[in-house]
Amino acid sequence: MNNKDRYLKSPDLLPIRSEERNIGPKGFAVIWVGMAVVLAAFAIGGSGVQSLPLGWVIVATIIGSVAIGIFMTIIGDIGVEHGLSFPVYMRAPFGTIGTHIPSLVRGITAACWFGLNTYFGATAMNGILNILFGFNNWFICFIVFAALQLINTALGIKAIERFADLAAPTIILISAWMYASLSDQAAEQGREIWSWVESPVTGGAAFTAFMVVVMSNMGFWATLAADMPSLSRFFKAPKNERNWFKRNKSQIVGSIIVMPIVNTFMIIIGAVSYIAVSNFDPVVALQEAASGFILGILLLMIVFAQWSTNTSANVIPAATIFSNVGGPKVPFWAAVLIAGIIGIAVQPWSLFDVIVPALLIIGGILSSIVGILFTDYYLIRKRRVNVNDLYVGNGQYKYMNGFNLAGMIAWIIGGIASYFLSSYSFIVGFLVGAVIYYILGKYWWFKKYKQAEIEDPSDEKYLGITVGRDWEILEEEEVVAVPEDLNPQM
Repeated sequence: MNNKDRYLKSPDLLPIRSEERNIGPKGFAVIWVGMAVVLAAFAIGGSGVQSLPLGWVIVATIIGSVAIGIFMTIIGDIGVEHGLSFPVYMRAPFGTIGTHIPSLVRGITAACWFGLNTYFGATAMNGILNILFGFNNWFICFIVFAALQLINTALGIKAIERFADLAAPTIILISAWMYASLSDQAAEQGREIWSWVESPVTGGAAFTAFMVVVMSNMGFWATLAADMPSLSRFFKAPKNERNWFKRNKSQIVGSIIVMPIVNTFMIIIGAVSYIAVSNFDPVVALQEAASGFILGILLLMIVFAQWSTNTSANVIPAATIFSNVGGPKVPFWAAVLIAGIIGIAVQPWSLFDVIVPALLIIGGILSSIVGILFTDYYLIRKRRVNVNDLYVGNGQYKYMNGFNLAGMIAWIIGGIASYFLSSYSFIVGFLVGAVIYYILGKYWWFKKYKQAEIEDPSDEKYLGITVGRDWEILEEEEVVAVPEDLNPQM
């Protein structure tokens, strides 16, 4: 095996076989309960009720949550069908080298979210230690909490699911208590949570505020929508099942049903926190609404939630990407450490005040990638992938010195368009990226660089679990030489 192929065949990036997939509908639903309890959700709720009544904030959140859940499920089929992670499949629309640029954007974003959620959890941990021992040093809690999460993630995906099993019931029960307690506190101040608005807006301004809530929800979870294959490749799925909905049952239950419910409830808590104490941060709100043992348990919920969220939604995707960029020299555990270092280095405690604007910008940039993935996987390749060539340095995905210019151009234009229309960032980024990539790919790039699965659209050769196949990546000496202009299935 030459160095280039070895670089592409890092063990952590090989396709996941069906017997190695251990997360079912219940497991993913439980993971979502923890993943949805995040500072961004509380911030969206708190920002929303500054301009809109809580009822409209809820409607906007449900729309945004269900919509992004659908996108997650659609893109997640890449992992379910072929067992491929996000950075590996990105070699198809961006090239074996080009994949690193958008992948790193996603990876660094995930690492930043890891740092932000860790800080959020560390303030809660500091509150617990202050109650019990009079200890008060959030930075030490931050470092300790970060280390614990990174160690847990390095243990593997099953360790995360087991942790979520423990955290989820606690999160549900205590979240209900938070809502009731904060609602009572708001009522004591004469603020009726369903009608109070800090600075009401009407007409076009109200519609814009409504869309900001929708797009903020989509923007936050756009990171996972793009990167869902890195998680969905661990989902159980029946072999030889051609029904898309049955094959993606685990995803549908988690992303389209459970996530919108839990995410909406967290948005409500953030909104009620802001109404009650003029601060969307539940740690601050709880310290004013509770005390003693009850406060300690509530803060423990925050710690559990951030731990569960970070491992599944941030550290694993970031580590998978960094491992892809670094190749065999960067095993998964080392990539986990890199993600942690980045998350700490960005000083997440300084990012609180810009969360919602950042969500709109990041969401637009990543939504363009989601649009490109959708077009490449469903419209151009029609779910068929020459998986073996994804791991070959001189295969069909090498394109022009490792770059697919159709993908790069579509991503740049889609990202720019979403930036200038930030109130509709996800929709704009997705549509522009998808349309431009389709035109450039179908009518220019793939006429110049032939793709085996497009030239010979064979289900038996290029589908995965739908035809009962687990992809096996061959060593170099087992690969059959092929013409330069077309690399068929190996």
